[in-house]
Amino acid sequence: MSTDITKSEFKRICVVGLGYVGLPTAAVFASRGVDVLGCDIDADTVDLVNQGRVHIVEPDLDILVNGAVARGKLRAATTPEAADVFIIAVPTPFTDGNQPDLTHLEAAAETIAPVLAPNNLVIIESTSPVGTTENFSKSLAAARPDLSFPHTAGETADVCLVHSPERVLPGRVLIELTRNDRVVGGLTRRCAEQAAAFYRIAVEGECLLTTAATAELVKLAENAYRDVNIAFANELSAVCDKMGIDVWEAVRLANHHPRVDILQPGPGVGGHCIAVDPWFIVSSAPDDTPLIRAARGVNDGKPGRVVEAVKSAIAGKDRPTVSCLGLAYKADIDDLRESPAVEITRALAWQAAGQVLVVEPHIDTLPDALADLPQLKLTDLDTALDDADVIVLLTDHTVFRASPPTPRAGQVVIDTRGAWRK
Repeated sequence: MSTDITKSEFKRICVVGLGYVGLPTAAVFASRGVDVLGCDIDADTVDLVNQGRVHIVEPDLDILVNGAVARGKLRAATTPEAADVFIIAVPTPFTDGNQPDLTHLEAAAETIAPVLAPNNLVIIESTSPVGTTENFSKSLAAARPDLSFPHTAGETADVCLVHSPERVLPGRVLIELTRNDRVVGGLTRRCAEQAAAFYRIAVEGECLLTTAATAELVKLAENAYRDVNIAFANELSAVCDKMGIDVWEAVRLANHHPRVDILQPGPGVGGHCIAVDPWFIVSSAPDDTPLIRAARGVNDGKPGRVVEAVKSAIAGKDRPTVSCLGLAYKADIDDLRESPAVEITRALAWQAAGQVLVVEPHIDTLPDALADLPQLKLTDLDTALDDADVIVLLTDHTVFRASPPTPRAGQVVIDTRGAWRK
């Protein structure tokens, strides 16, 4: 039986995946004095981190990374090295058929297997379908038959496996990484306890111990719950549009009821979590999830409603100009993953038979999904407001909220966020 890991022995951490969760996680633990190696397959990302710079927009992350690199506590590489703790924070998207795509996790298992050693702790923070942590353990065991793993050896395993999903909000990642409670699901109790001891280096919130399978489902349930509630708001907005009612006024008044808390409608649902995670539950229990599937249908259908509203506004205009404000899926970040704003903008560029101007203050170039459209142009806010026949607010960035347009004659404003109602 391998010896237990104590808190003082968490001296080296290897974080696999330097994205919106992995890089902040690496920086936070490095700021606590732990030696951290961040790994990413993107050489440009690795180079930026080693320069003390960041490739994502997140408040104060640049300062934390720069300081950690300057002190020699954080560095980056394209391949993992030996460590005491391995944190897996790679993407887990879904396929065109709404099935989980775990190829990045499989690749992570292959890359860390050669450098694993007895008493190592492996934590999967990537959102995953139920059963993924156990399968990860099996993959590592196949690659390292000289080590024992908890899916067969139980509490006596050489290597501990844990699922502890991130629960952070973009724009508040550094705050929530330390303050939020963590669900820590081990393949064994010992695995969970060791992971909790590790997280206490940086986490002020409570560590809630459970099984790996339960932790996997908890994260999926949290985001499916939010998706269902957003779907109600978006469906209500469709009803209000048909009846000529201001949906934001209706929601505001309804929420004065002490037991009602309706969310705000929008152009759809984006981001790597809420738009993706419900499908992981559906894929595991397709016959038992009609509500979750219905909510996904409502939210996935909302971008099409926005496109139709714009097309109605430009009907009869010759070569109209449509200005789309915002590409990120939520305000004041640069995250375009699964963003309904990108989907709407692309559809308008194909269907509007005119020019589409785009304003996104957090990017310098158009994403690949839009870069191939010659009738689409990235521009500044003043130009977009001045030249548009139709202005479509898709993301309520602070800079947009602060600059409500004064429509000229014939100019139409479609505010999908309710940011300019007043």
